Amino acid sequence: PRKNAFERPAVANIDQLVVIGSAATPKTDPFLIDRIAAIAALKGCEVVVLLNKCDLDPAEELYRIYTAAGFPTLRISAETGEGLEELIPLITGKLSAFTGNSGVGKSSILNALDPAFQLKTGEISTALGRGRHTTRHVELYPVGGGFLADTPGFSSVELEKFAVIRKEELAGCFREFQPYVDQCRFGDCSHTGEKGCAVVEAVQRGEIARSRFESYCTLYEDAPANCAAAKGVGMTVVGVYDPFYENYQDQVRENSHRYLRSFTELLM
Repeated sequence: PRKNAFERPAVANIDQLVVIGSAATPKTDPFLIDRIAAIAALKGCEVVVLLNKCDLDPAEELYRIYTAAGFPTLRISAETGEGLEELIPLITGKLSAFTGNSGVGKSSILNALDPAFQLKTGEISTALGRGRHTTRHVELYPVGGGFLADTPGFSSVELEKFAVIRKEELAGCFREFQPYVDQCRFGDCSHTGEKGCAVVEAVQRGEIARSRFESYCTLYEDAPANCAAAKGVGMTVVGVYDPFYENYQDQVRENSHRYLRSFTELLM
């Protein structure tokens, strides 16, 4: 029987997803990493975060976010070889799959690990600030006593192709939420902004990255509810309490779109 299966990337029975991002062009939106990591958690698959092109930009913020969240996170450069020696132990003896936005350097990293692969790599569109698809299908390559699957890249407009996580499953897919989810005032807390939410309080204290919390709220808004939840809470977040105003306000939001816009403005 399969231990896991993914629609995007189209792989199955893997030990871990290696999510590749970059702070250089094309810059990776943290939400892409967060959505992939949440889906991997739902399917019982480990995640490694690789921040490529560190010779161009060290990706300090991304590195801080994902190390703090508890993910094995490396800064590497396919161009200079920096960090590749640290990558080898993480993939040795495992079946791993590279995934990430187009142009972030998945095939380039494989070429750096073994130049004999001679994989085609694409140029970055300077006008659009994103990569062009060069990998068209999933292919396995032997590396470090294990196998790496090179997969086609994706763009932010293709997120609807990813698996859907239900509302009641989502908090369990954010690993740094786990010490707090049972400490909330209300047992049915959605962790999107209610009074007495221990997750929100952890965000306030800087113990959970605000970008991760924003990603959670966005995913929660998009997620379907189970039948029981649909009869009560429904498909949208209502009565959200915004704890990030200086003076706490008991304010019912029309919907979670409005809440997220207000939340983002407060962080600017």
